[in-house]
Amino acid sequence: MKTNQTTNQANLPAVGFVRQSTILPMLGFSASTLWRRVKKCSFPQPIKLSERVTVWRAEDVHAWMAAQGNSQQ
Repeated sequence: MKTNQTTNQANLPAVGFVRQSTILPMLGFSASTLWRRVKKCSFPQPIKLSERVTVWRAEDVHAWMAAQGNSQQ
């Protein structure tokens, strides 16, 4: 699974905004779980660009993924 995770992270830009559809395949959990984690502050908070557009900072997602890897060691 580590290879898939590395490949998935390569699809995430280093900087900029990413939408839910981009990050979900990398996370390995559902949209419902994503929003539960956001609510519990165990995943980075999104940014609302408009009424129908919600994004995350790619830098925040990268940092969260790195922290998850470090906590599993």
